Amino acid sequence: NIFINRPRETRYFYQDLDRRGARLTGAERYTVTFKETPPVNGFWSITLYNKHHFFTPNDINRFSLGTKSKGLRYEADGSLIIYVQNERPDADKVSNWLPAPAEEFSLFIRAYWPLPPIQEGRWTPPPVVPV
Repeated sequence: NIFINRPRETRYFYQDLDRRGARLTGAERYTVTFKETPPVNGFWSITLYNKHHFFTPNDINRFSLGTKSKGLRYEADGSLIIYVQNERPDADKVSNWLPAPAEEFSLFIRAYWPLPPIQEGRWTPPPVVPV
């Protein structure tokens, strides 16, 4: 496809299964914990798409989180926890909430201008963990 960036420009990671191998669905709550965010010279994002590969409207009009997200809350150890769920989480987690539809969905991580750990396969996305 002539419209896809070259691997040295962008790497894409797709996931529609949780750590157990079950299909991602808004009936569950998940966390994605980045001990290290995607190592890039550009920017990265994690984006949620519904089962038809479109955005699903949500109360906070949020469809992705990443480098360009203002107000992400990092843990004391430097890790970043993304909360992926249909229901609004507690107030202290909303900044890191990626709203999910009630039905099945998929997650995409995009890493623009990836550094060698991604290019060489030494960095891989963390699992999607059911809560």
